[in-house]
Amino acid sequence: MRSELVSQVVRLLRTRGETVSFAESCTGGLMSSMVTSMAGVSDVFIGSVVAYSNEVKKSVLGVPSTVLLSSGAVSEPCARAMARGARSAFGTTWAVAITGIAGPGGGSVAKPVGTVFVGIAGPGVDRAVGIHLSGGRQVIQQASADFALSTLADELGFGEVGNELRV
Repeated sequence: MRSELVSQVVRLLRTRGETVSFAESCTGGLMSSMVTSMAGVSDVFIGSVVAYSNEVKKSVLGVPSTVLLSSGAVSEPCARAMARGARSAFGTTWAVAITGIAGPGGGSVAKPVGTVFVGIAGPGVDRAVGIHLSGGRQVIQQASADFALSTLADELGFGEVGNELRV
């Protein structure tokens, strides 16, 4: 199923003549690994950054300190800023960002383990969506990457051509 999802995203990007980059935190490069496991994606996938620390989020992706102080690294504003930063840094049409708490520690009452935000930046698009996942660390990481790629596919108009993604 995952390889189908990656294939669909790559196909949509190629058809549209567009490119993508990623900014990953809690997934540690998993989404990038999923995409680069497919041969010949260098025409659409330009690069990624694993911004695990707040310092990297600020210095490499340009996430404002005010966002990190007021909303935290695991938040909609941070995911949006990370996506915008990756799009700018790599000069891509689209960028996807993931930030969250994969566990087993690090959660709180307000943001429990499994809290994840996915940011998307592209032509006329600057948004983030939050989800709550359950399971162990690897399950949360994989589900986060799958959800992020599905969200990108939706933005690219996958559903508009009568197809349906299942993750």
